[in-house]
Amino acid sequence: MAHPQVLAREMLVKVLHPTAGELTMAGIPIKLSETPGAMRMPAPTLGQHTEEVLRDMLGYTPEQIAELRAEGTL
Repeated sequence: MAHPQVLAREMLVKVLHPTAGELTMAGIPIKLSETPGAMRMPAPTLGQHTEEVLRDMLGYTPEQIAELRAEGTL
């Protein structure tokens, strides 16, 4: 991981995780000059996007999501 080529190609990047602090992660493997990729955020925490997925992608209502929480499903 300390190889000069790994460092030169930015194959390891540091990101700030909300609960784990600073993490070293694998960088973007494909480097395109006109559309470079970037690590904008760390991996989500467990359940971070559950409500968003249920609401926006699966069409659950706020009441249905609340019911799932009350049942202990979420």
